[in-house]
Amino acid sequence: MRARQSRGFTLIELVMVIVILGILSAFAIPRFADLGKEAREASLAGVAGAIKSAAAIAHAEQLVKGASLGEAVTLDGARITMVNGYPTANIAGIAIAAGVEQNKDFIVQSEGARGGDVLRLELQKDCYVDYTAAKADLDNTAPIRVSYGVNVVATGCG
Repeated sequence: MRARQSRGFTLIELVMVIVILGILSAFAIPRFADLGKEAREASLAGVAGAIKSAAAIAHAEQLVKGASLGEAVTLDGARITMVNGYPTANIAGIAIAAGVEQNKDFIVQSEGARGGDVLRLELQKDCYVDYTAAKADLDNTAPIRVSYGVNVVATGCG
C-alpha cells in the first residue's frame, strides 16, 4: 500500500505566515492611518487656490467691462456680487465664483457683503479658509486700501 501524502500546510508554516503578516501590518497601518488629516489639509489648499483664482478672474472681468467697483460681474452664467473691485465675502460673491458649495464642501461660519468682511469656510474647528474682501475707506470708492486676502488655518485638521 502506498502512503498518502498530505497536501496542506503544516502548523509551523501557518504560524510563520501569521507572524510575518503581523509584522508587516505593524509598519503599514500607522503610515496609512493619518491620511484623513492630509486629505483635509489638501482640500483647504485646493479651496484657497480656487478662491485666489476666482477673485483674480472676477476682478479682471470687471476691469475688462469697465464696470464700477461695486458692479456685479457674470462668470460662466453665474452672477458674482462685487465690492471694491473684488468678489464679496459671501455665498453670492466668492463662494459662487470659486465653485464652493456650502453644504457639500464646507460650513459657512461667517460672511458679509462689505469691504473687509470675512467669509470663513470651515471643514472642522481650526481647519478652515478665510477670504477677506478688498477694503477701501468708503466701499466702492477709490483708492482700494487693501486687496482681498486668503488665510488658511490647518491646525485642527487632524
